[in-house]
Amino acid sequence: MDGFHFQNRRDFLRYLLGAGAAMYGFAGMSKNLMLDKGITKLVILYTNDQHSRIDPFPANDPKNPDQGGFARRASVIKKIRATEPNVLLLDAGDIFQGTPYFNLYQGEVEYKLMSEMGYDCTTLGNHDFDLGMENVVKQMPHAKFDFVCANYIFKNTPLENKIKPYKIYNRGGLRIGVFGLGIELAGLVSKKLYGDTQYFNPVMVANDIAKTLKKEEKCDYVICLSHLGYKYEDKKVSDMTLSEETKDIDIIIGAHTHTFLEKPVLKANAEKKEVHVTQVGWAGIWLGRIDVAFSHNNKKNSTETAYYKILKSQA
Repeated sequence: MDGFHFQNRRDFLRYLLGAGAAMYGFAGMSKNLMLDKGITKLVILYTNDQHSRIDPFPANDPKNPDQGGFARRASVIKKIRATEPNVLLLDAGDIFQGTPYFNLYQGEVEYKLMSEMGYDCTTLGNHDFDLGMENVVKQMPHAKFDFVCANYIFKNTPLENKIKPYKIYNRGGLRIGVFGLGIELAGLVSKKLYGDTQYFNPVMVANDIAKTLKKEEKCDYVICLSHLGYKYEDKKVSDMTLSEETKDIDIIIGAHTHTFLEKPVLKANAEKKEVHVTQVGWAGIWLGRIDVAFSHNNKKNSTETAYYKILKSQA
């Protein structure tokens, strides 16, 4: 790697939040004036592990008959946006791989349709590397949404300068910070597909990024798009580990383990504050929804959740 290695945490953070931030154009934005009165509601819609399931499952599928489908999901999202002004649409990775659409079009269809649906942001899953980083770069012009991942460093790879550690969105006077975390690729993905990509401990990175978003960027709400997996029997870092060992994250939207959670799990973080952990299975069978209400001074005061099972009646 031509000598490009971080010797310690300080060097890593200097790159990620210093030179990296400048390179990606994340200059800090001044905080918008908040609403003088009333309640502002943020609606977070999300998916994970879509795996190129453009069409619904067939009616005779033994597990998911006539469920899912991009067109049906688009219809649900359109109806929500018709009544809700402050919507974020997010994905936690593994957009690619799983049907002939990917084999034939290599991700172009997925990115184009997600753009039509108005996705705001995604992170990278291990299967998004299945045709190599060059293919992700090739398909990116079809994606009208952001890519975030904070614990992969893509120096000296085709993805250098193309993936942001985090992104800040403004909705209804609120500042919403979104950052991504990826699973360790070694052992899951062929080395030739991820090349010189460097992986860093997600707990360490999450603590530093979330602190930056809350304390320095003055975000009202911090979302982690995690492709680590919900939980494991061994000591492998998972969303449950992340929730307990970090601070300043409000919600972890997970992926990788294809876990259907009927409602978000509430965990106490390292400061004994509440963090939500959620995941909506795979293949676009469910669309997740979290409604967060903020009072006039942007203090979060209530959260409601809903899941939309994507069925034929919603087409």
